[in-house]
Amino acid sequence: MVVGLDHVQVSCAPGDEALAQAFYGELLGMEELPKPPVLAARGGCWFRSGSAVVHVGVEPDFAPARKAHPCLVAGDLDEVARRLGAAGHDVMWDDAIPGVRRLHTHDGMGNRVEVQQA
Repeated sequence: MVVGLDHVQVSCAPGDEALAQAFYGELLGMEELPKPPVLAARGGCWFRSGSAVVHVGVEPDFAPARKAHPCLVAGDLDEVARRLGAAGHDVMWDDAIPGVRRLHTHDGMGNRVEVQQA
């Protein structure tokens, strides 16, 4: 039986790891994790903040995920929104779920990302 979630994976094009590092690492403040050498040879990068772990894998025929997405939880959603907007990322507030404060954006590679208030 499933007892938890280890990580989510999004994709990027070959050579776009810097875009992932700028978004997940610098903008969202997630720590970049070292990949095991055999996996590092494939490219991509891994990030963690609290219990949230995001793997960014390389796909030769990359197309951004527009519907599928990770949902990250933030302590200060307004600050995340401010930082996203200041960095030129779209911020789309969504009140479709009563009692849940959340927004949608796109990472540096164009993948959809949801962020909810803790």
